[in-house]
Amino acid sequence: MTSDTRRQVDLAAVTALLREVGDLHHRAYRITDGEHADWATWYATWLVELSELPQLLGRDVVRSELVHVLVEAGREPADGVPWEETYARRIAERFTA
Repeated sequence: MTSDTRRQVDLAAVTALLREVGDLHHRAYRITDGEHADWATWYATWLVELSELPQLLGRDVVRSELVHVLVEAGREPADGVPWEETYARRIAERFTA
C-alpha cells in the first residue's frame, strides 16, 4: 500500500487504549509495582482480545506480532514523548503498512 491508500488510524484512540492497558497492568501487578518480565504478552493479549484495537486498525491483529512491536517500541529512546504515543505510532505503522 502506498501512503496515499494507507488506512488512517486514530492515534489518540490507540494511545488511550495503551494508557488503559498500562493502568490495568500496573493494578494487576501492584504487588511488584508493575514489574513483570512478560509484560508485552500481557499487553498484547488484552489489546487483541479485550479491546477495540483490531477495529481501530481495521484488521485482525496476531498477538505474537503485536508482542514483537511492543518490545521493539520499548527499545526506542523516549525523547520526552509519552510512551503511549510512541507505541501507538509504531502499532499504527506496522499494522497499516
